[in-house]
Amino acid sequence: MSSISMTSPGEPTSFSVASLGAPNPEATLVSWSHGMGKGAENLEREVAERLQGELAAALRRRPSHEAKLAGVLRVLGPQSASLQSSAVEALGLLVKRESFSRELYQGLVRMLAESGDPRVAPVIARALCSEEAGGFCTLSACCFSNDPVLREPLAKVAASRHAHLAFAAEVARLARHESDGTHLAAIAPKIKESHRIALCVEVFLPLTRGPALGVGAGPALAVLRDAERHLGRWLVLAEVSTRAADPGPLNEATSKARNGPGSARAAWSLVAWALSNGAPPPSTRPTVEVIARLSDRPSADRDTTFLFRLAAAGASSVRPMLESYAHAVPLSDEVSIRSALYLARDHGRDDLKVGLEAAARGARREDLKGIALAGLWDSGAHDAATAIADEALHAKAHCTLAWASLVKLAALQRLDTPVVDEATYRRVQSGWLE
Repeated sequence: MSSISMTSPGEPTSFSVASLGAPNPEATLVSWSHGMGKGAENLEREVAERLQGELAAALRRRPSHEAKLAGVLRVLGPQSASLQSSAVEALGLLVKRESFSRELYQGLVRMLAESGDPRVAPVIARALCSEEAGGFCTLSACCFSNDPVLREPLAKVAASRHAHLAFAAEVARLARHESDGTHLAAIAPKIKESHRIALCVEVFLPLTRGPALGVGAGPALAVLRDAERHLGRWLVLAEVSTRAADPGPLNEATSKARNGPGSARAAWSLVAWALSNGAPPPSTRPTVEVIARLSDRPSADRDTTFLFRLAAAGASSVRPMLESYAHAVPLSDEVSIRSALYLARDHGRDDLKVGLEAAARGARREDLKGIALAGLWDSGAHDAATAIADEALHAKAHCTLAWASLVKLAALQRLDTPVVDEATYRRVQSGWLE
């Protein structure tokens, strides 16, 4: 059994998963995410060992690049049994220290819960017994676990006098089919604006990609949407509600796209499309301002998430905007690289594969080589991408190491799904751990 050695004063010399309270931890190594079975090691050995070493070092001293390291661990952890075991041990130590605000904790607790590792539930249960119940990230992680050991501590948090904690706990209970949503609707009017924003990003955004809530979530989410002025966060709440079989958000968006103020109709038409599962992309031509408004990030960030959501869906209306970002070679930032990927893959711009390969081999910024490599793979240049990936596994930048590993995995497993999906991009390239 592996252990993480510690040298901090006052801390034990090692922390073993056997102390977490899980019955026979070795016997629980069955089937986790991505079909990985007991003892499976899909990562290159030196990659897993390097990340294990950096995880141990991060526990001794908090690194400046912690968010990026946490994002990489979140993505690659389920691909290595040894790395995941080290993550379980590290999470137990962070819970013991009550280091719930650290990016490392946030990344590990989400990764382990979402991967279905049976050893993590007792650790999360201990976090729920802390003063702030481990924060929103812990309560969010509970949404992805059906382990019965969480039932009692979640119920206690749901009865908390702090409305925001009770609300998040009740969301988790709803996701776990332990609540009908009645209590959730009663708490919703008590949620302050700052807590609503945090809930949107830390609890509801993961649920747009995770388990659907029961229909009982609808009334509470309607209360939060009515108070929300930011269109991107409104969309997040609406998507969660729509997945819970609530037709209200789509009806409202469709109505505003037709009858709302002229200046807002384009944005609302895109919202309506996003809520219409399986609908063909709209002909609405987006602008930088509209794209920024539709992001769950602050509009001032000019986040392009929604642009690439449209591009991934094959919307022809985004081509002019993609062309404006990828017009200059060498490709010099993440947006231009991702734009080049979609133009090369879906719009016949084979010339941009050359730009992607050049960036993957020699971008001035080390952290751009990996995303360019992944873009090169997704554009269809598999031979070139695989050749570059071997060298990129030794890169100093965590994100380049991660993208190279994902390309190698895609080649090994002959995956048809894109390497550069939005969730992976946000975690690996941006260090966003929602």
